[in-house]
Amino acid sequence: MSRDAARDTEARDGEARPRRAIDPEKLRERIFQRALNILAARPRSEAQLRERLLAKEWAAAERVDECIARLKELGYVNDATFAESYANYRMAARPVGRQRLARELAQKRVARQTIDRALDEAYEETSEETLIDRALAKRLRAHGRPTDRQGAKRLFDHLMRLGFGYDLIVRKLRELQAEVEENDE
Repeated sequence: MSRDAARDTEARDGEARPRRAIDPEKLRERIFQRALNILAARPRSEAQLRERLLAKEWAAAERVDECIARLKELGYVNDATFAESYANYRMAARPVGRQRLARELAQKRVARQTIDRALDEAYEETSEETLIDRALAKRLRAHGRPTDRQGAKRLFDHLMRLGFGYDLIVRKLRELQAEVEENDE
């Protein structure tokens, strides 16, 4: 009889059969295999992995902690490495500012200290100024230079959504305006 058929029979009888106790060693292995499957799909922070593992009703918190400790020993779970690789990937894929990356990593439940270290290292390699220049060039190619105050506001808002700092955006927009005025003369 298949599992589904057994459940249907169980539901018709109105009685739930008591669940068998799972051998602790089998449970430990089951949690470990689930963790490996989760990490194989994509890298995750320690907190994200813990949350996903605890979502299963059969996963006991102490067994999950043991599993994560083992994964840390093996080097499969490391929030610092996760944060660095995530920041580098996002910056290579699309120019984004420090604030946005910090917000995204915080949503992934990485510790603030780890986020700061990862972003310091990532922005040491590629400065935020270089990234905002790339973002500006891409936006100007797609939409042209802003011709009025409303266009400048849209450009400002776009750069803010990308996570660049207010002072940097204002400075870059003033430089862009100065270039426009020089070309008009």
